[in-house]
Amino acid sequence: MKLSITVIGTGRMGSALAGSLLQSGYPTTVWNRTRQKTDPLARLGAIVAPSVEEAVNAGEIIIVNVSDYEATKALLHSDAIASAIRGKLIVELTSGTPNGAREAAEWYREHGANYLDGAIMATPDYIGTEAGTILLAGPRAAFDTNRDVFRALGGNVQHVGEEPGRANGLDSALLAIMWGALFGTLHAIAVSQAEEIELGELARQWSATAPVIDGLVTDLIKRTSAGRFASDNETLSSISAHHGAMQHLLELMQFREIDRSIVDGYDAIFKRAIAAGHLHDDFAALSNFLATGK
Repeated sequence: MKLSITVIGTGRMGSALAGSLLQSGYPTTVWNRTRQKTDPLARLGAIVAPSVEEAVNAGEIIIVNVSDYEATKALLHSDAIASAIRGKLIVELTSGTPNGAREAAEWYREHGANYLDGAIMATPDYIGTEAGTILLAGPRAAFDTNRDVFRALGGNVQHVGEEPGRANGLDSALLAIMWGALFGTLHAIAVSQAEEIELGELARQWSATAPVIDGLVTDLIKRTSAGRFASDNETLSSISAHHGAMQHLLELMQFREIDRSIVDGYDAIFKRAIAAGHLHDDFAALSNFLATGK
């Protein structure tokens, strides 16, 4: 028989998680603060628990997907729940911080429960598909024992380490890349509109340029990992070249009255590195100037 699963929190993502488990044949109990959000899942065969305590009692694995770690604490960190979770596996898929994950792992350990902390690197429509990516951190044995359950949530569910904060650390790092791309796109749209460039043309040119940018990102990570910050024969771009081009962008944005707050921040990092003598080093040398005080 398949394990019984409880999903706490049935917003769009929680509903996608519960729906995928139901589709894979797992007996699934759900709970949500607003009960009506569980109605579609009930029609799919989910059991709707009237209380959090009953939801926890019903599942051998408890998957949590609420607003944040504070919401999880308010729901689960009580004496009544503590006695109910002993011997069970808690899988926290709520967005949070690495420190929040470590604190949660310690609380569950003290109360006799196994704990995996996760980060969902997908939108709800990817859950249950081959491309669905979820990162999980915590005891490897808890992950390996329940691979089939995690496989139901997505084809790319990965164990990324025993340290409980690892998944959320990776989540923050990957989101930083994503937001850099999205805010960069907002700047590109603003510049294009100010210069009366059709956005369809911007999209076409982005398609041609994207492989170059992907290569630069891959090279940046590789060089920083190796500590290769000085320019050499394999350097793709130097701080000097990027800083010069950045000044042209800043001038254009100033002239067109486009918000410069983000790119001014970029420029400040350039200036710190240049003041420290790194003008002609590889762009990767900027990685040494992100920490406060550098």
